[in-house]
Amino acid sequence: MNRRAFIKTIPAIALLTSTKSSFSKNLKPINLLPPKKNGGLTVLASLQERKTNRNISPKKLDPQTLSNLLWSAFGVNRTKGAFNKSGRTAASASNSQEIDLYIAMEEGVYLYDAVPHRLIPVVRGDFRALAGRRSAVRAPINIFYVVDKSRYVLADWQPDKKIKDPEVQKSYYYVDTGLIAQNVYLFAASQNLAAWFHNCNKKQAAKDFKLRPEQQVLFAQTVGYPA
Repeated sequence: MNRRAFIKTIPAIALLTSTKSSFSKNLKPINLLPPKKNGGLTVLASLQERKTNRNISPKKLDPQTLSNLLWSAFGVNRTKGAFNKSGRTAASASNSQEIDLYIAMEEGVYLYDAVPHRLIPVVRGDFRALAGRRSAVRAPINIFYVVDKSRYVLADWQPDKKIKDPEVQKSYYYVDTGLIAQNVYLFAASQNLAAWFHNCNKKQAAKDFKLRPEQQVLFAQTVGYPA
């Protein structure tokens, strides 16, 4: 892999401290609790209970549930995955891991940093209304799915020669988002939480989250305790 291709594989997370610190002033990183990987319903029972529930309580998720939710969504489940990257709980095209989870809570927006399992401050303030749905505004968690197209790298080791084709990329990031969203749905079913996958105010979210041109907001998913 040449130097230019290697640089493109570096997650945008590494740039947040220098580029967004002024926007997230007074917000501190949140070191999530280690995820608990047992308990809850079985996979089959969770599939039976999986559903969209738009009636969501404003009650905040407890720290352990928040940790388990984010790990289930797109956390690291093995240190060695394909192409010299860690493995995640949801698949992605050539293990590009191109989908980022921006977590909007009452106090601000955070980016889920999966490897150290923590939340990095992005911008201070309540941006939950960008989810664009009435009950989402008061829900404790709104996950915004953001694709970073710069992670689609065509290098010597890359077997997918069409990974730079915009139409191919589109098929990848929509599927990969769906895989993560289903993880969230199944976790919610397993833990008796309410979840709702929906559209959102994409343009305003991109502006307020200070996204780069290579990034695009795709959808949002609201999670909380049932009302």
